[in-house]
Amino acid sequence: MTRHTVLVLLFASVLLAGCARRQPPVATPTPPPPAGAPPAAATPAPPPPAVRVEEALPLPPEPVAEDAIANRSLDDLNRDSPFKPVFFALDSAELDEPGRAVATANAQLLRKYPAWVITVEGHCDERGTAEYNLALGERRAVAVKTYLASLGVSPDRIRTVSYGKEFPFDPGHDEAAWTRNRRAHFVITSK
Repeated sequence: MTRHTVLVLLFASVLLAGCARRQPPVATPTPPPPAGAPPAAATPAPPPPAVRVEEALPLPPEPVAEDAIANRSLDDLNRDSPFKPVFFALDSAELDEPGRAVATANAQLLRKYPAWVITVEGHCDERGTAEYNLALGERRAVAVKTYLASLGVSPDRIRTVSYGKEFPFDPGHDEAAWTRNRRAHFVITSK
């Protein structure tokens, strides 16, 4: 035989000898105590049998539940939006305590879905001139963007636009309708 063949056979025999299964040791039974002998002290329970590596394989991970929001289309998301609007006081672009709470909840959604890009639309009620309401709507949208950025949302993910009084949420002409129309509305533009 060639030297190469001898080396391969030698290596294979060493490998097989190292991988051979060994039988676990078998405990020899203890003989019963002789008749009339005083009772022996309680013997400790035998240790649990050793677990073989093959028997202790890890279980596959649990399947992760699909995220119902992440799988929806942009149209569906915006039709039934997970974002809530931020409302403003008359002639104001300052976020009050309820407005900050809503914006904070919306920021948490944006952190959960880091690929989403949104547009914050600034809206006003019907009172005032078109120019005044466009400027006020812009200040409202920018105020929300600034607050979201202060909470850690990248400003690159937030666009702003003002619609002034052009697209009222409530078409009424009373204080209740005007209150609902003074808002910053969130639209998901890409995900």
